[in-house]
Amino acid sequence: MDTALKALAEPRRREILRLVWTDELPAAQIAARFDDVTRSAVSQHLGVLREAQLVIERRDGTRRLYRANHAQMDRLRQFLDEYWTGSLQRLQELAESAEREKGTTDG
Repeated sequence: MDTALKALAEPRRREILRLVWTDELPAAQIAARFDDVTRSAVSQHLGVLREAQLVIERRDGTRRLYRANHAQMDRLRQFLDEYWTGSLQRLQELAESAEREKGTTDG
């Protein structure tokens, strides 16, 4: 999960992921969406996303087509949900413990 979280920390990678969320797109079309980034940089971003298994690459002749890996995104979402839920549960336990402590010192 660390690789996926690090990959998503970069705003352009999140934008690339949005672009390929519902459509499979060739690398050139993805790169054309970014005026301020070179094709080489977009290719590097795609490589990071692919390494994190957030996008799937398919070759069609000389073209490379990319689409979001929804299964990996589901695993990431589940991880974050469990992390968040666990953190809230620990916070609740701490608050309840503090209340119990307060109750024993007030009595």
